Amino acid sequence: MDLRKLKTLIDLVAESGISELEVTEGESKVRIVKGALPGQNQMVMMPAPAGPSAPSSAAAPVMQPTAAVEPAPAEVTGHVVKSPMVGTFYRSSAPGAAPFVEIGSSVKEGETVCIIEAMKLLNEIETDAAGVIKQILVENGQPVEYGQPLFIIG
Repeated sequence: MDLRKLKTLIDLVAESGISELEVTEGESKVRIVKGALPGQNQMVMMPAPAGPSAPSSAAAPVMQPTAAVEPAPAEVTGHVVKSPMVGTFYRSSAPGAAPFVEIGSSVKEGETVCIIEAMKLLNEIETDAAGVIKQILVENGQPVEYGQPLFIIG
């Protein structure tokens, strides 16, 4: 494949909203990928050098990857409202509209607290307990999984 054509394809991917492009021309095949996807971490492991110069017990702590110590999440008490489905979380009924609830809002059992869009259907999610919203655990427009905590009600 021509180098100018390849440069044009790279520029096309860089300037567009696509993250991957694959082109096959004759027997040549080119795949261009724009960066790693969000939420994916890449780790490259290098093999340990073989040699009798250092005892294995002394080399072991150096060769093993160390995990970052994350602080334990703060203990939250209260009722957890969980997602009943996979979809996209929305705090309000329409873009620009006021959210159903804010932190500190009082809610009654059965009151709508958010919408989850699944397969182009908007599903109103209701609380199964009364109380005050202590925490909102999901950002507007964020994808959610089945059983994922959405709100803490105290």
